[in-house]
Amino acid sequence: MENGRSVTLKHLLIKEKRFIGLQFNTDKVIHALVKQLPDVKWSNSFNMAYILNTSKNLDQIFKIFNGVVWVNCNYFFDKSTVRETNEPIDITWFRKRQLPTNYRVCPTSYLDKLELRKYANNTVKTYVTSFETFINYYISKDLVAINESDVRKYILKLVQEDRSNSYINSAINSIKFYFESVLGMPNRFYEIERPRKEKKLPKVLSKEDVLSVIANTNNLKHKCIVSLLYSSGIRRNELVNLKITDIDSKRMLIRIEAAKGNKDRYTLLSHSLLEDLRSYYKQYKPENYIVEGMYGKQYSGQSIGKIVVKAAEKAGIKITVTPHMLRHSFATHLLEAGVDLRQIQVLLGHSSSKTTEIYTHVATTTFRKIKNPLDF
Repeated sequence: MENGRSVTLKHLLIKEKRFIGLQFNTDKVIHALVKQLPDVKWSNSFNMAYILNTSKNLDQIFKIFNGVVWVNCNYFFDKSTVRETNEPIDITWFRKRQLPTNYRVCPTSYLDKLELRKYANNTVKTYVTSFETFINYYISKDLVAINESDVRKYILKLVQEDRSNSYINSAINSIKFYFESVLGMPNRFYEIERPRKEKKLPKVLSKEDVLSVIANTNNLKHKCIVSLLYSSGIRRNELVNLKITDIDSKRMLIRIEAAKGNKDRYTLLSHSLLEDLRSYYKQYKPENYIVEGMYGKQYSGQSIGKIVVKAAEKAGIKITVTPHMLRHSFATHLLEAGVDLRQIQVLLGHSSSKTTEIYTHVATTTFRKIKNPLDF
């Protein structure tokens, strides 16, 4: 386009009516073209022009600016893709809850959209809980009447309550999901500030502590659970969904299907664990999943977490040990043993090598060659 002229389309809600916002830099040509739009107005609060959100008006925008001004729709059209996951959504907890009087529940349309997008059950529960907390804070206000200022005040309240960054980000994501995905108003809250991302190092156990945790499990089933988490570096949810057919004993690999980011991958199968798994299979006779609860049902992620915590307590480890800490330990111990970082990235299923590089900050090999100044 001539002189790189562009107009960015954004969703606006003014007095509970939906409008198309047109954001652009000062330019005589663009101003002249904008004036040709039907019933166009200017918003001082949003600092942009706007017209009523109709398909006819949207067509007019493209027709008037065609060949002269580039129309940026990145903030206007919802590009979210449907996720592929083998985990069916389970909302029985939503229906069985005991709720206080006058409690505003999450709209059915919200749940329907989460199901259509095939979000993981843990994500569904987090989104619903976070969004209900938000809408009950503004219980006397219609949802469509809530604006950026209201959201910002709510986020500020969470900050003042010293909520964690992950809690605040979950709250923002759940709010954006309703207005942008459920109501079809993408990027309505594009000006909402997020807390700075914390740069925390992963907590890692020593090899001796990991073996002690495994040794202090209550039974063979629990031993296999903890051993799988550590020896393959899989996530808790990946273990819950792991099937018997995913164990490839000939190639000594474990197949992880539809993992985080909807990616399949392979990871390592331990020889010593394979012997335990065979004994476990004969004793417990699981039908579909490696780890099954009562009547062949899937084990819960919460139960796996409790198994790890109790075994660590029995082992005398002073910090709270989580399944994800075993994953961190798996990656760190491989790095310390000289395994290439790229190979570790593949085993963990990280999309970016930068995510895997964090283990270089905790691996002992990083510090082994450095002589302490006290020892000079």
